[in-house]
Amino acid sequence: MSSDEEVREEKELDLSSNEVVTKYKTAAEIINKALKLVLSECKPKAKIVDICEKGDNFITEQTGNVYKNVKRKIERGIAFPTCVSVNNTVCHFSPLATDDSVLEENDMVKIDMACHIDGFIAVVAHTHVIKGGPVTGRAANVLAAANTAAEVAMRLVRPGKKNKDVTEAIQKVAAAYDCKIVEGVLSHQLKQFVIDGNKVVLSVSNADTKVDDAEFEENEVYAIDIVTSTGEGKPKLLDEKQTTIYKRAVDKNYHLKMKASRFIFSEISQKFPIMPFTARALEEKRARLGLVECMNHELLQPYPVLHEKQGDLVAHIKFTVLLMPNGSDKITSHPLQQLEPSKSIEGDAEIKAWLALGTKSKKKGGGKKKKGKKGDAAEVAEPMEVSKDAPSQE
Repeated sequence: MSSDEEVREEKELDLSSNEVVTKYKTAAEIINKALKLVLSECKPKAKIVDICEKGDNFITEQTGNVYKNVKRKIERGIAFPTCVSVNNTVCHFSPLATDDSVLEENDMVKIDMACHIDGFIAVVAHTHVIKGGPVTGRAANVLAAANTAAEVAMRLVRPGKKNKDVTEAIQKVAAAYDCKIVEGVLSHQLKQFVIDGNKVVLSVSNADTKVDDAEFEENEVYAIDIVTSTGEGKPKLLDEKQTTIYKRAVDKNYHLKMKASRFIFSEISQKFPIMPFTARALEEKRARLGLVECMNHELLQPYPVLHEKQGDLVAHIKFTVLLMPNGSDKITSHPLQQLEPSKSIEGDAEIKAWLALGTKSKKKGGGKKKKGKKGDAAEVAEPMEVSKDAPSQE
């Protein structure tokens, strides 16, 4: 194959290819079902590690059942291990088998997971409160803030718009619910085998964190990632030993001294060369020793477990959106429980105007015009009033 042909082929690996769209949507269908399964397991006294294992096993099984009989071997599987983070824990809690943490009544549970087909990644995060009936009070406010901010973000992540427009908007939404957007969370562009692309949307702009200005373009894919808190929105690392999720730092090399380290790093390189993984998937005794040396020499990128203050509540909504020529297509999500927040966006004309933006593009000439299409209007229904009995989007 000539270099020109290779360049052409490289360029075709975006949403302009029907095959790529199909792979994203296949991954999305699997992750939506996995989320539904994990949610069904979130009950009082359920062990968190058991729930995470069920989520990961389901993804592995389901992705293994697709694209089996193809000429070229297609990589597929977990793109981010199942995490179940509770109450003031912000993210990345996916404990080892020895951990006895269980869920309790009224816990605010954040589920975060991702899978891929041929490197095309579908991510999702959802927040659920373990209780019957509507969610009320601070829990409803922080969850409504995350969901409404995510809906606004989806309408602003569109061709021609800039990433800084989104950052300002989501902070305004959170403030309307008397909540904060959690610092350090980035909405990334997704590319083949890349879960954290270079084009990003900053959750909170401040002097310490800068990202390059970027404009969204047609045929791109984004993980819209919103985390809100009733606290300060400045999460802390409390215990490094809680970290169990890592990603191979492909640009780093070092000759490891310890035999256990070399064994574990070889296992990681073979099984998880690109995507994040959980230490549960490694041989546990050697992993404890080996991971330390790998980390000391920056061969692995950790995903630390972060916390807000005790008593704070944190909500997380994340979904995958395809910027198709005919508009934005949200391919991962799950309906929320019924929320009865004490705060509201009713008095804020700017937020309501953002929510009123359609997610579909108007055809530029040539195409057939559809009369009175109501799809966009339906998508603007108040995002915080979602019935818990609504059907799952599969």
